[in-house]
Amino acid sequence: MSYRNKTYVAFNADYPPGKGDLRYYRLMEAWKSNDNIDFNFHNAHDLNNLTNRASDEQIYKKLRERMKNTKQLIVLVGTHTKNMYKFVRWEIEIAMDMDIPIIAVNLDNENKSTAKTPPILKNNAYFVNVPFEARKIQYALDMFPSEYHKNKDDAPSDRHYDWSKHKI
Repeated sequence: MSYRNKTYVAFNADYPPGKGDLRYYRLMEAWKSNDNIDFNFHNAHDLNNLTNRASDEQIYKKLRERMKNTKQLIVLVGTHTKNMYKFVRWEIEIAMDMDIPIIAVNLDNENKSTAKTPPILKNNAYFVNVPFEARKIQYALDMFPSEYHKNKDDAPSDRHYDWSKHKI
């Protein structure tokens, strides 16, 4: 198996049209590029770029290739995420099958699961919830993978951090 060092970000790209969560993904990329913000991740989406004309079959194949290099999965949880079956749910299922830690980043800044959290996570996975804040996401990226590998047999688990105990 190849060395896994990438972070795969799953999100609602554009549903309803113009109202998806792509802007949050782009903001994460901007945090990464900003020298004044302590935020970094090795982005799995930088690998094997897809064209707009790619078929669903080609997309699934390329996404699976990206997952092979993935250390952890971030799921951006927005208004419509729980209803995203075509790609987001599939990405979550693949991550679970490949034993990849999952970090649910709540775009409404909740620190715990909400009604928007995909049921597949709530009912089947050991994952952590964090609000959409650079420092808190970075903390989860740094800490959760090792915690996951120690505690994944406790699934399902709706985990979150008590931020009053962490100096961030």
